[in-house]
Amino acid sequence: MAGLIKREDIDEVRQRTDIKEVVDGYVTLRSAGLGSFKGLCPFHDERSPSFTVRPQVGRYHCFGCGEDGDAISFIQKMDHSSFHEAVEKLAARIGYELRYEDGGTGPSREEVGKRQRLLDAHKIADEFFRAQLLTPGAAEGRNFLDGRGFDRAAAEHFGVGYAPQGWDSLLKHLRGRGFTDAELKLTGMFSEGNRGIYDRFRGRLIWPIRDIAGDTIGFGARKLFEDDQGPKYLNTPETTLYKKSQVLYGIDLAKRNIAKDRQLVVVEGYTDVMACHLAGVTTAVATCGTAFGTEHIKIARRLLSDDGTGGEVVFTFDGDAAGQKAALRAFEEDQRFVAQTYVAVEPTGADPCDLRQLKGDPAVRELIASRKPLFEFAIRASLRKHNLDTVEGRVAALREAAPVVAQIRDSGIRPAYTRELAGWLGMPIEEVSRYVGAAAKRAASGTATAGPAEQQTAAAPPSNGPAFNRPDPRDPVAGMERQALEVVLQEPGVLGEGNWERFEASYFATPAYAALHAAIRATGVAQAADPVAWVEKVRQEVPEPLRPLVSELAVTPLPASTPEAMQRYCRDILARLFELQITRIKADKMGQLQRLDAAAHPEEFQRLNRELMQLEMERRALRAEA
Repeated sequence: MAGLIKREDIDEVRQRTDIKEVVDGYVTLRSAGLGSFKGLCPFHDERSPSFTVRPQVGRYHCFGCGEDGDAISFIQKMDHSSFHEAVEKLAARIGYELRYEDGGTGPSREEVGKRQRLLDAHKIADEFFRAQLLTPGAAEGRNFLDGRGFDRAAAEHFGVGYAPQGWDSLLKHLRGRGFTDAELKLTGMFSEGNRGIYDRFRGRLIWPIRDIAGDTIGFGARKLFEDDQGPKYLNTPETTLYKKSQVLYGIDLAKRNIAKDRQLVVVEGYTDVMACHLAGVTTAVATCGTAFGTEHIKIARRLLSDDGTGGEVVFTFDGDAAGQKAALRAFEEDQRFVAQTYVAVEPTGADPCDLRQLKGDPAVRELIASRKPLFEFAIRASLRKHNLDTVEGRVAALREAAPVVAQIRDSGIRPAYTRELAGWLGMPIEEVSRYVGAAAKRAASGTATAGPAEQQTAAAPPSNGPAFNRPDPRDPVAGMERQALEVVLQEPGVLGEGNWERFEASYFATPAYAALHAAIRATGVAQAADPVAWVEKVRQEVPEPLRPLVSELAVTPLPASTPEAMQRYCRDILARLFELQITRIKADKMGQLQRLDAAAHPEEFQRLNRELMQLEMERRALRAEA
């Protein structure tokens, strides 16, 4: 059982991870000055790059949409993974073995190594199959794709490949790349006979099945030749990588649009996913030989941010009896969603792939747009089982449909469907309402009390703390304070002992910057030896609303192209900050001097004059340094 990862290990992973290398896997970054890199933001659409990464402090910030974070949060957002999963992924990347609290365990170094070998084998097999699709022996596979409206570009986009008809083409290829038979047995890509292992997929069109992070973990294969005695579709069997109840085909391509559009479209096959995406429905995915179940719902909820603020899941099913049965199975899982669930059924029974061939891309988009609420589909399906021309049939239909209406979560929609049901049955609204109410009471009485975790989720959200207005960029004092904080966050080494004391004593007039200054003082310069840990600790000290501001200041490119120029710039900015402080103190003391009766307090008068002279000497020394 996995326990909580130790805090010190999380900090170690954060500090050891090169955030630029992580982001490079998703975003094309270009140099934006000394130690800074820029690219197009992966979290919103933009034409000019505003997404900035500063590896030295281990953070990113988008100056367009405000997204910010470290390597862990970046992986969480891009892969739609949990914090726990993101830390484990980064730990595996740098070869760091995590420790867990409460006797829990995580993947051992040996397990991580085995998993990586399996992933490597799948990646090489994926490349092998794609290359084979271009060979003369794959003509039948290319004909199949062409006949369904998929050109070469479409095949490449979805990674479609071809498994040669021989018994050991892939086996020889992977053995030649250094994999042992013991390793290959674990991949699910091979069957075993009296003479050893042989290729599981032969003479078939191949679709790579990838996880949400984009790693190939299995394959789906479609029969092409009549002499193939196997099933029409053959998938990888269950392996340590591939669990069909936890996999959605196309999730790697659809995840960003699912999160952006708050929509997930569930279709039935690989070609349906291809047809939907090519028609513009880029939120489509498919289950892999199993019904859409509990584990799939977890993936959907994570992508949709299924928190009650919107989002929809659309199921597409054939209009035949099997399709209706599948839709009703999906309805049984509906209550696990907060997102609204819908069903889109093509009356002629055409699936999205057939529909695209027959009527073109607009017809696929129209099919999804014509979706109906899943509970409406379920209600009508229950009514079709009964003879509504008889009193007995109508009563039986009411008894079956009332619990379906009672399950509708939206209290504003439930009465409307109660009225609809009364109309469909031709029965008095009062009678139908009584049945629905009774069904709701029965369901409520059978509901278990929420556990601690659920109770915690349902609790009122904590206060966000004090509000901070964004500093006015036109205010020269605020601008000076911002530049000083940028320097201290990014180059804390310029604060020697004397400068640190001066910085601590500095006064910040801008409320947001004053709060950040207080957080830096509370963290202490002793923590600044590791810039990544330094920025993270400062972030934890500031009020929650200011944490994005810390990331923003920590990654803002500083105007210097060489290390020497950087040192000069930082010293100059701090000198200007300290000069500003001196000016403020001088003004305060000049006021005291003007209010003082020199004749009555000659010693006080002389002391203030000496202090003013000392401050002026310090100011000139700072200017000389700068």
